[in-house]
Amino acid sequence: MSSFVDSAQLHAKAGDGGAGCVSFRREAHVAKGGPDGGDGGRGGDIWLVADTNQASLLGFRDHPFRRATDGEHGTSKRQHGARGKELVVTVPVGTVVKTLEGEVLMDLENNGDRWLAAEGGLGGAGNARFLSNRRRAPAFAEQGEAGEERWFNLELKLRADVALIGFPNVGKSTLISRVSAARPKIADYPFTTLVPNLGVVRVGERTGRPGEATEFVMADIPGLIEGAAQGRGLGHDFLRHVERARVLCVLIDLSPDAPQGPIEQEQILLRELGDYQADLLERPRVIIGSRSDLAGENEHDLLLVSSVTGDGLNTLVGKLAQLVTQARENEAEAAQSEIIVHRPLPEEIRIEKAGPNSWRVLGRPALRAVRFQDLTNDEALDEVVRRLKDLGVDRLLHRAGVHEGDEVTLGSLTFEWWRDQGGAGLDRGEKHRTTRRERLARHGRLDSENLVELDDDEFS
Repeated sequence: MSSFVDSAQLHAKAGDGGAGCVSFRREAHVAKGGPDGGDGGRGGDIWLVADTNQASLLGFRDHPFRRATDGEHGTSKRQHGARGKELVVTVPVGTVVKTLEGEVLMDLENNGDRWLAAEGGLGGAGNARFLSNRRRAPAFAEQGEAGEERWFNLELKLRADVALIGFPNVGKSTLISRVSAARPKIADYPFTTLVPNLGVVRVGERTGRPGEATEFVMADIPGLIEGAAQGRGLGHDFLRHVERARVLCVLIDLSPDAPQGPIEQEQILLRELGDYQADLLERPRVIIGSRSDLAGENEHDLLLVSSVTGDGLNTLVGKLAQLVTQARENEAEAAQSEIIVHRPLPEEIRIEKAGPNSWRVLGRPALRAVRFQDLTNDEALDEVVRRLKDLGVDRLLHRAGVHEGDEVTLGSLTFEWWRDQGGAGLDRGEKHRTTRRERLARHGRLDSENLVELDDDEFS
């Protein structure tokens, strides 16, 4: 089984937040001790980090699950729970993160690039957080928020300096084995190479000038066939490793056994590269005549190379080194020196119609507003209404076309919606109706027609 894996899946589960604590001071000689419940700790995040020490996605093939630790619960005496430890998942440089539907989320193409794959849940606030002049003894606290849980597809696009391009059995594996320490499988039948092989070429060792420190990474790409750009012969799986190569080395088979002539081979290979990604034709490239020991006269003015006899290898390596050095200098001028940290955009609140007279509120900020431990507590419900109003949920529902008495679902909470000149909110029966009557009376807007009733059984 090959140790090189260029596609895998990842299941990221961030840590859940700890719950806030409901507690009151109970000490000798302290009358009417106030609330002292501590906050829960935040759950750990999961970060993907591009690392040059990772060569493939082998570690995800059989073990795709990664989970961060949960935050601890708050306790009395305002002691906050510990935060969950974040989990750093290293992936090879050049890893592309996609949804299961194929949408590209992030491209970690540089060493050190970081991306927040799953955000830990917020810790719940303890009842001490809700103390105010109006609310002297809050008997409610927040639940911890569940951490994000997501599936991803991971695809690796190798970042090599030189990519060897050619038809199957053209001598790519033999070439890389002669100019580097790579030892790919070599045989006399097509498609011997099924996964890319990487080798480091040290120019000083090849040219006999030890003072030169230039070295570059060469990739032996599995053989392409006509129609590879359309996916024929696993063409897409192979061609994606060419996308990031700085220099292309195109091998033309000069042996008598070649299926096409040199000109036809070059035309087909360049056409497949252009059809797959047009800017590949703009990359620096070297076209060489491979297996020159089996060829006749050089009628096409190609750089002749024989990996068996070693003829032309030093010239080829020197030419490739010059092109790679120039390409690196060009990239350095345009590259940013700072490490890029990628974070997902904040999730917005949105309204969806779930059915006749039924609506659903979606979005993490809205879900965070209703994560109380006891939603039968009137003070907790008042806090929910205040938060939803601050978030503009009532305005969004009104714009969406919600009517009084319509059923609105927000996470595990379902309630009937009302709206009048004074605002918007929810009512939960006789006890809550009295609370609202008092509130409206204080503002001079008492109207019995505005009261909406919802059974306790339906709300709980």
